[in-house]
Amino acid sequence: MKRNNVRKRGNPKTSSLSLTEEYQTHTLANGIRIAHKQVPHTQIAHCGIMLDIGSRDELVSQQGLAHFWEHMAFKGTEKRSSYHIINRLENVGGELNAYTTKEKICFHASVLDDHFDKAMELLTDITFNSVFPEKQIERERNVILEEMSMYVDSPEDAIQDDFDQLVFPDHALGNNILGIAETVNSFTREDLFKFIQDNIDTERIVVSSVSRLPFSKVVKVAEKYLGGIPFKKTNRIRQAPLAYVPVQQQKERSISQAQCAMGQPAYALLDDRRLPFFMLVNLLGGPGMNSRFNLSLREKYGFVYSIEGNYTPYLDTGFMGIFFGTEKKQLNKSISLIHKELKRVREVPLSVLQLHQTKVQLMGQLAMSEESNMSFMLMMAKSLLDTGRVDSLPEIFSEIEAITSAQLQDIAQEMFNEQNFSYLTFLPE
Repeated sequence: MKRNNVRKRGNPKTSSLSLTEEYQTHTLANGIRIAHKQVPHTQIAHCGIMLDIGSRDELVSQQGLAHFWEHMAFKGTEKRSSYHIINRLENVGGELNAYTTKEKICFHASVLDDHFDKAMELLTDITFNSVFPEKQIERERNVILEEMSMYVDSPEDAIQDDFDQLVFPDHALGNNILGIAETVNSFTREDLFKFIQDNIDTERIVVSSVSRLPFSKVVKVAEKYLGGIPFKKTNRIRQAPLAYVPVQQQKERSISQAQCAMGQPAYALLDDRRLPFFMLVNLLGGPGMNSRFNLSLREKYGFVYSIEGNYTPYLDTGFMGIFFGTEKKQLNKSISLIHKELKRVREVPLSVLQLHQTKVQLMGQLAMSEESNMSFMLMMAKSLLDTGRVDSLPEIFSEIEAITSAQLQDIAQEMFNEQNFSYLTFLPE
């Protein structure tokens, strides 16, 4: 988790250097920031280029275009074919990948550190020099349509996408990141170039790296390949969602098990209540087998195989959802059990022991997630784009330790009022 302290970005006409205990940063003259964490005992270099552009930046006619760009970046640059892009790192045992979210696009790679220079050159090439060949556009269009069909055939995934639309109607945050068939079928080469031109901002790009390489080496390589990227500023303003109105909706699907999603908008990225709320959601429906939802619905009653509580903060709002699948005859009983657990955290404050255990569990989970160098590399880039800094584990632990039972109860009373929940249910035909 990252906090709400914001560090001002450097002037695009100058370079800046800062150092913390955990990571080092450098700002190129064009505004692109470099972030590096040196880890002595590894031979693998993880690096990525993250852009503060996502599906929420699309117009209605552009739904799915950010994700389409992510796919097409691998299909040819000014000097490479798709074949050469694929094999550039694979031939040395490396990996090249990318992903798109509502607010970010990231191209990243993992290689032996001897090939770090090669990885950074390739990432720069596919991010800034893609040419989007016409023949490849037609092929990739079909690939994405197949990807969309795959998610539709998976009700556990489909309900999450549909629930976004229910909570954020008529807003890009509610749109499926993959887009819709109508828009995906319409995209042209010119649409891709225009979308990039309208949204790219070099001050909103972070190059992130975790390896045993010294910081000076990382900066030198970044300057070599990214220093020549022209400074670009965009006047893009992200529109906040409209006022929220709870909605209940049922759909019949060709499925054997009922699927349910329930939730509402939540705290935004820079809200001081974000970390306590994250702790509450983790207590109720986090990944641990001892989450309250899992202990009740699975362990005690056997109604579900899995149940998940999810909280995602965005720039100007957030999203909280609870997702599970069960037999149709057990659906209402399962929802009642969830309501019972929500009522419990609203009305019964955590004891001293329960609060301590909840804190220790969350700190352990966060520490283990930081053990993954690739995860830390991606988290570092996102945190710098979102908040201007990367908090160290001791800083995060200190904030967790400061959370009180009364604070959690106040947040539970505000956020877990079922009258404010929206519900989406997929029922077997």
